[in-house]
Amino acid sequence: MSPLATTPTDPAVLRQAFGCFPSGVTALCALDSGTPVGMAASTFTPVSLRPPLVSVCVQDTSSTWPKLREQGRLGLSVLAEGQDLVCRSLAGKDRDRFAEVDWEASEEGSVYIHGAGLWLDCSVHAELPGGDHTIVLLEIHALRAEPDREPLVFHGSRFRRLAA
Repeated sequence: MSPLATTPTDPAVLRQAFGCFPSGVTALCALDSGTPVGMAASTFTPVSLRPPLVSVCVQDTSSTWPKLREQGRLGLSVLAEGQDLVCRSLAGKDRDRFAEVDWEASEEGSVYIHGAGLWLDCSVHAELPGGDHTIVLLEIHALRAEPDREPLVFHGSRFRRLAA
C-alpha cells in the first residue's frame, strides 16, 4: 500500500476523495408563502428508528436552507433513476428550480417530487455544526415508499445506474 497523504486542505482533493463513495440523491422541499422552495442533497443518511430520524448536510453558504428551516414541514424525496435533470434543476442557481419539475404539496406544506422512490414528511429535529456544513436531523412524520424504483446514484461527480 502506498503511504497516505497528510491531512488534505485542498477542497478539490477532498471533493474527489469523497466522490469515491456512491450516494443517493434527495430533494428537500417545502412551500414558502405558497411558492415551492427546494434544494438537492446527496448527503442523506438514515439515523434512527426510535425516534424516526434521517439527516442531510447543508452548506453554510446555502441561501435556500434559511427559507426551508422556517417551514413547519419539509418534504424529502429520494430521487429515482432518470431524475438527473430534476436534480440539476433543484441544484441550480439564479433560476426557477421548479420550472420543469413535476411536484405536489401536502396540506402541511411539504413538497414532493413526482416519480421519486421515497417521500418523507419531516420536520427539523435538530441542527448541529459540521465544519462548513450544518448537519440537519429531520424527524419523519409520514412516508410513502416505492421500493421497486431504482435510485438515482451519484458517484465520481456523475450520475450512474445500479447493475442488475
